[in-house]
Parts: sequence; structure tokens; C-alpha cells
Amino acid sequence: MGSRAALAGGIVLGFAIVLLAGAVVLSMASGGSVAVTLPPPSGPDASVPPETMLSPSPTEAPPTPAVTLVPSPSGSPAATDVTDGLFGVGQPAPPLVVERLDGGTIDLADLRGRPVWVAFTASWCPPCRDEYTTMESFALRYAESGLEVVTVHVRDDPAAVRALVDELGITFPVGLDPDGTASRDWRAIALPIHFWVDADGIVRDGALGGVGPVAMAAGLQTILPGVEVTPFPTPTPGPSEPGVSPGVSLPPVVQPTPSPPPSPTPAP
Repeated sequence: MGSRAALAGGIVLGFAIVLLAGAVVLSMASGGSVAVTLPPPSGPDASVPPETMLSPSPTEAPPTPAVTLVPSPSGSPAATDVTDGLFGVGQPAPPLVVERLDGGTIDLADLRGRPVWVAFTASWCPPCRDEYTTMESFALRYAESGLEVVTVHVRDDPAAVRALVDELGITFPVGLDPDGTASRDWRAIALPIHFWVDADGIVRDGALGGVGPVAMAAGLQTILPGVEVTPFPTPTPGPSEPGVSPGVSLPPVVQPTPSPPPSPTPAP
């Protein structure tokens, strides 16, 4: 009698499961969702909660990602979004207080109200050395526009930095970051790395790796509104001769051919 009851119960349970599975399939086919509740178990596992939801609970929120990337129209993260996040574009620049090579300190807060170009660099880095003369050219050309250029040498030998600065004739402030604290605060993940900070202390652009004058001019343009920034200095025309308009060529000067001296007359 007991075996017949168990058999009948199994048939009923199996029939119920088939009906529930059919309901799930029909619901998915129609684009809807369904929360299925299984019948309470029997036997030694009876302590398991009777209702086991196959669909997530509506009160559970998905975990918040650590980094949020703005998707591009194609669905993949846009390159500008990634780089802007790397350099902190649109965010206030981190504090920067470092020892100055010539003595004293460089404090970015003291430069508020002026556009500042901050570059983390090192004397042992070939691309860093190559950029120095170009940066000096920009610093001199746009000094009247209020531009401040600051380089920070990360874990570098002060004697080597001094030799490099003297060799290249650098005039803008050079800082030292002996323990790498400033580079960590600015997330300088590689050298050289550039940050362009506007007069309000907001990072407007950044660049990683050895960059040329075109990229430097583009970064400067973001912090020098109203100023036409050019990658290369405008050549200065040479002095023209008095009374001659520029662009007018003079005819060639023809020197007269000297006459040969007379032959001496032989003595009689």
C-alpha cells in the first residue's frame, strides 16, 4: 500500500514539474519572465526553504563597477573616455609640492590663476631628454600669455638633473620627486607624462609617452583660450638692405673687366 502511494505521489510530482516547465517555455517564448516556485521537498532535505526562485530577486541590485566607461556609439568604450579617465581630465589637479632644483619649493597652488603645463620626467629617459628643448621653446614663446611650465624628475639623481638642465639651457622651474610621492598622487604610470592645467586648476588634457610639438600644441591650446598655439615658432625674416622692399630682387652687379696693362716698349 505504501509503495502504491509513493508511486502515485511520484507521478503527480512529475506531472506538476512538466506543467511548470511548459509554463516557463511559453513565457520565455512570449518575451516575458516568470518566477518558478518548486514544491516543498520531502525527506532528509526538508529543511531547505520551500520557495526557490529561479529568477533573481527584484531587491538584489547588481554590483557597482569600480570604473565606469562611457560607451561609444558602437558599444565599445571610446578611446577619449579612457584617456580622459587616465589623466583626470575635467577634474581638479592633485596637489603638487616638490623641491625645486634651484632651491626652495614648487607649489602648484601658488600658480593658481595661470595656465600650467606639468610634466613628469627623468634624466635617464631618452624620450624625456628629447622633449626638453621643445618644451623650452613653448615656454619662451607663450610666457607673455601667462604660461608656466614645470617638470618634475621622478626618483632622479639631482646631479644628473643639474647637468641636463645646464646642458640644454632650461629656464623654467624644475622639481625633484625623490621618493615618487608626487608621481603616485598624479598617477604618472610611465615617463614622460604630461598634464595641462588651466588657470582654475582643472586638468584639461594629458599625453603619455614621448610626444612631439603637434601634440604639445594641442594640449596647450586647451589651457590658452584665445591664443593661437602653433607647433613651431614663426621664422623671423632676416634684415633687408636699406631702400629695398622685401621680396624685391636686385639685378646682378656686373663688375667692369679691367684693361690689361700696356706692354713695355723695348729699348733701342
